[in-house]
Amino acid sequence: MTATKRTAGNSTSPKKAAEKAVETLFFSRDESWMRFNQRVLEEAQDESNPLLERVKFLAITASNLDEFVEIRVAGFLQRIEDGYNLAQPPDEGGFTPQERLDGLMVRIHKFVEAQYKCLNEQLLPAMEATKIRILRWGQLSDAARKQALEFYEDEVDPLLTPVTIDPSHPFPRVLNKALCIGLLLRHKRRGIKAPTALGVVTVPRALPRLVSLKSPEGSCDFILLHELVESQVERMFRGYEVLSRSAFRVTRNSNLYMQEEESRSVLESVRAELHNRRKGDAVRMEIESTATEEIVERLRINFELEPEQVFRTDGPVNLSRLMNLYSEVKRPQLKYPAFVAKEFKLSAKSTDIFDELRKRDVMLHHPFDSYKAVEEFIEAGAKDSSVISMKQTLYRTSKDSPIFTALTEAGQSKEVTVVVELMARFDEDSNIRWARELEDAGVGVFHGIFGLKTHCKLSLLVRRDPDGVVRRYAHLGTGNYNPVTARFYTDISLLTSKPEVTEEVQKVFNYLTAETEAESYKPLLVAPLTLADSLVALIEREAAHAKAGRPASIIAKMNGLLDRRTIEALYAASKAGVEIDLIVRGMCSLRPGLKGVSERIRVRSIVGRFLEHSRIFSFANGGKEEVYCGSADWMPRNLIERCEVVFPITQPDQHKRLREEILAAYLADNTKARILQPDGEYERASKNGTQFSAQDYLMRIAEGADEKVPNEKVPEAVKHEKAAVH
Repeated sequence: MTATKRTAGNSTSPKKAAEKAVETLFFSRDESWMRFNQRVLEEAQDESNPLLERVKFLAITASNLDEFVEIRVAGFLQRIEDGYNLAQPPDEGGFTPQERLDGLMVRIHKFVEAQYKCLNEQLLPAMEATKIRILRWGQLSDAARKQALEFYEDEVDPLLTPVTIDPSHPFPRVLNKALCIGLLLRHKRRGIKAPTALGVVTVPRALPRLVSLKSPEGSCDFILLHELVESQVERMFRGYEVLSRSAFRVTRNSNLYMQEEESRSVLESVRAELHNRRKGDAVRMEIESTATEEIVERLRINFELEPEQVFRTDGPVNLSRLMNLYSEVKRPQLKYPAFVAKEFKLSAKSTDIFDELRKRDVMLHHPFDSYKAVEEFIEAGAKDSSVISMKQTLYRTSKDSPIFTALTEAGQSKEVTVVVELMARFDEDSNIRWARELEDAGVGVFHGIFGLKTHCKLSLLVRRDPDGVVRRYAHLGTGNYNPVTARFYTDISLLTSKPEVTEEVQKVFNYLTAETEAESYKPLLVAPLTLADSLVALIEREAAHAKAGRPASIIAKMNGLLDRRTIEALYAASKAGVEIDLIVRGMCSLRPGLKGVSERIRVRSIVGRFLEHSRIFSFANGGKEEVYCGSADWMPRNLIERCEVVFPITQPDQHKRLREEILAAYLADNTKARILQPDGEYERASKNGTQFSAQDYLMRIAEGADEKVPNEKVPEAVKHEKAAVH
């Protein structure tokens, strides 16, 4: 896939972009995303973080950028090639797709330069100082070279397929993001006047990207797998003179286009698209800066890329592979201190989790509260003979998940229904496999409603209790049923047996399996049926309270804020006098601090040890505060294109915990928080006075510390609402 050829005056200058940005009330989602990844990079640059955690953050920025390029950049190229550049109206910033793409490519190039500057000037010297080395072939000792060659002979060589490009050997199909080595070759027998040829070797994906080497005691030495392969290319291309060589990597369009009318089922459609994805057009090529111009140009032309789609890297291609260092290097002192989540315990007089839930709701804040309680809830449903049926949504889960095992076992003895989302991006392969295995185990597997991703996090158990009454028990969450990510994603779980909630959860499952719509799902807010309108109504209610002189404030925590209708409602609420604090980890189109528009809106982003993933929404409601949690961000895809569930937290102690412990902590953070400015940039929160980290505080609370958010750091909105509630 290639960008349309540039014409004079077509590119967007930084000055023009700045002028357009001032004119609009909305930031571009893509520019906002780039700023988010910049915040992640800042964590890699931050010397107060442990060294291997910094390496991990750098690897995350590379992985993030991969997804952005193969989805968002590819999308712009697709629209331009399909003729939408001039046919579509300008976006929220007043830009055409071509103008937006031009600006993004400039920004991505600068970001890649910053990544490698961080690697070369900060991380590699710091690693060297702690005796962690990534060595080139020429730096290996005799003993290390012998070991590396043995590994090459035994593990690498059998997997290699060298290809020379000529009329008999066309250019090999290079898979998306596969690391390759390009070579410029000249046939020795044909002499110096012989034309040069291009050679390609794909580095095996099945092997670790970092090869551990024997090293002096106290040291950790590695060689990159592609460096080892490069050292042996003369053996692979006997009869050729190797004039130059370089590692390169191509990123392809990974957009998933669904053709409903051409598909017999969602499952078959996704399978077909997974096959077609391998044929996606190239959208980016990364190649080492030491590569000769001839190799770069021949590869660029082969992949039909424009010059700006080629990224010269000042170091190894694909920094995401550095993630392996984190697990390979056993140096606890170079990582965050170990943290053990708080285990859930039954009350003294409860015999099991069902007995507990008949008395009270259970709310958990992961990873500070262990996710094991959620696993055990589902496992209890599978093992308890009194449980008659189980219903479960699965968006993403992990290999060998106890939840998956429990569902397959339960399918052999009771009614089990699982709604598997096949289109969870980049998890389609594994989700198809799980769907088949569940069906083989006797589980009823559904794929939700065509055209809507099933993103809600719901589990429903129906049980005949000892008193003979059939009751429903439910888990509702903000995060995926994934025990692995639950250790480093922040999320909220609610376990309840309240009929007013569990009956509505069953209605949601009926909607997912039969597309039967209920008149109401209250107290749940369900997308795409009721959530969007309800959300705007809640915001408008705050505006009405403010105009009437009653307590009015909104505190909302989410991953992304892009929905224009919701943002416009927030602007109107700000004008009406509502104080609004938003904690938005990633993309945010809302422009805070604009005079007469958003003066009362403050936006902060927190990037730290744990990935902030919980969605929490608090409304002062004239002194009768309401707090909700759920699976949905305030983005069009969540409100319109997905099935989402937002649920209220009504138990007083849990209500108080959300406001005075969790939200208060995030609003008080002046260590990891960045504040969004009216121009779209983020500035570190003021470090005046004592430093306070929300995540560190929440870990201390989980470990049993008797501590509260320092009073001088509690935002006025929280203090005001505490007074209103009490």
